[in-house]
Amino acid sequence: MNSLDFLPEGVRLAVSPLSWANDVLEDLGADISLDTCLLDAAAAGYQGVELGRKFPREEGSLRPLLHDQGLALASGWHSGELAERRVDDEMAAAAAHADLLHAMDCKVMVYGEVAMMTPGSPLDAPMSQRLIMPAGEISAYASRLTEFSKHLAGEYDLQLAYHHHLMMVTETFDEISRLFDTTGREVGLLLDTGHAAGAGFDYHRLIERFGDRIVHIHLKDVRSAVMDQVRADDLGFNAGVRRGMFTVPGDGAIDFAPVARFVRESAFQGWLVVEAEQDPSVAPPRLAVDRAFAHLAGLFGQQT
Repeated sequence: MNSLDFLPEGVRLAVSPLSWANDVLEDLGADISLDTCLLDAAAAGYQGVELGRKFPREEGSLRPLLHDQGLALASGWHSGELAERRVDDEMAAAAAHADLLHAMDCKVMVYGEVAMMTPGSPLDAPMSQRLIMPAGEISAYASRLTEFSKHLAGEYDLQLAYHHHLMMVTETFDEISRLFDTTGREVGLLLDTGHAAGAGFDYHRLIERFGDRIVHIHLKDVRSAVMDQVRADDLGFNAGVRRGMFTVPGDGAIDFAPVARFVRESAFQGWLVVEAEQDPSVAPPRLAVDRAFAHLAGLFGQQT
């Protein structure tokens, strides 16, 4: 078992099951069992995992699976539609998910905005065709997000962690800034290093601008040459994933020293999540997550 003494007190390290099985492209990792994912995650030294499509969604089934491997549940993704939906409707849609996260002792719920996406198969559409929220709608959207976050905290003791994401309405630095300048402080930010790079900006700008709003961190690397080609050919997000535009920390072009420094020097408490949407037949999961663990251990060790 690897030691996690390199992390500050109150900071924990998880791994996303996306290295073993993709949530959208179900052929990627279709033959890999949940047991294999959890065994690998624990053996590599991680303290927790996020939810994936192969996970049971009942506490009675999920808790013993994780407990047997000494793992905690870090969080799980909710596909939100507050760009077009009322807050009470969103609360109803999120209820079962939020209840599970609360029961599993999670502190945050990952929120990804899936309304206002390109019709059809939005993650297969060319990246240039993503929909952009009109400026006149941002204030009302921010108000709904704030109200939803308040309800989430009050009813489930969960902090909303808003995930900026390629192909969604908050992809660029300016879009994230406009939204977070308008929401209440109840809305927390999920910092995703890979999605920032994919959107063309340095994730460190989000730390500088909204560091005190960051409540959850996804550590994802990018292969710049692949990402550049995906953009040049105007491919879709899923095509980029299949080509290998994302990888684990230490295997791509991103410098993770600023996020390590932020975690050490700020008041951040919570989960760091190693995440890489890759084809497991091309990037064997256990080897990948082992490399990521070693890279982060070395990086944080240099910060002491």
